[in-house]
Amino acid sequence: MHSKDMKVTFLGTGTSHGIPMIGCDCEVCTSTNPKNHRTRSSVIVEVNEKNLLIDTTPEFRIQILRENIRRIDSVLFTHAHADHIFGLDDIRRFNDLSGTSIYCYGNEETLKTIRRAFDYVFVPTQIGGGKPSLELVPVDGPFETEGVEIIPIPIMHGRLKILGYRIGDFAYITDCSSLPDSSADLLLNLDTLVLGVLRPQPHETHFSVSEGLAVVEKLQPNRTFFTHISHRLEYRHTNDVLPPNVQLAYDGLQISF
Repeated sequence: MHSKDMKVTFLGTGTSHGIPMIGCDCEVCTSTNPKNHRTRSSVIVEVNEKNLLIDTTPEFRIQILRENIRRIDSVLFTHAHADHIFGLDDIRRFNDLSGTSIYCYGNEETLKTIRRAFDYVFVPTQIGGGKPSLELVPVDGPFETEGVEIIPIPIMHGRLKILGYRIGDFAYITDCSSLPDSSADLLLNLDTLVLGVLRPQPHETHFSVSEGLAVVEKLQPNRTFFTHISHRLEYRHTNDVLPPNVQLAYDGLQISF
């Protein structure tokens, strides 16, 4: 499987608040540029005619309708914070369309939280009232789904151990504040890196712009897109000062290899 066979669609690129943020009148939250309107962060990776979804945001249904996505073959979860899992129930429509359960991957802690937060999915309930049909699969090393090899990338989100993912020459690393050397080694020779960068100022659980650029300098991917972006980063002004091979992503952006 080669990265040239791949297309990535950014379903959302915003931080946990989303942009515009409730009750905020800043330049970005009141912007008329649609590239400053950010739903919560997620991507669809289309490879070998399969659609691999990374995270199910609260706006999942809206994102899927916007991009006219008709199938989901597997779901990869980075972690179980609300902005990354709370659209999970809408997976049930894809069960209806495919007639099958959908495999969902994540580390043990993530899957434990999903079972607790969506308890009704995993216990017998009355007939009627749809619910998703899911197969939760713990991740503790490289695995294959739908014929596609996936390399999980252990990263730190503050003190929380979460996962990024590498698929061929593409990697998706979000909600990261620290990248262990062993994980950095798994991210060499990338064509495209998607990296979570929150804001210019330091943050306890996310990379700042300068920290993100230091990661880019270390890994040397051909190109990088920042995601999980707060209202502290205006799209056009920020891209004007970023290096030529680095830019902010935006909702609906599609990149091919």
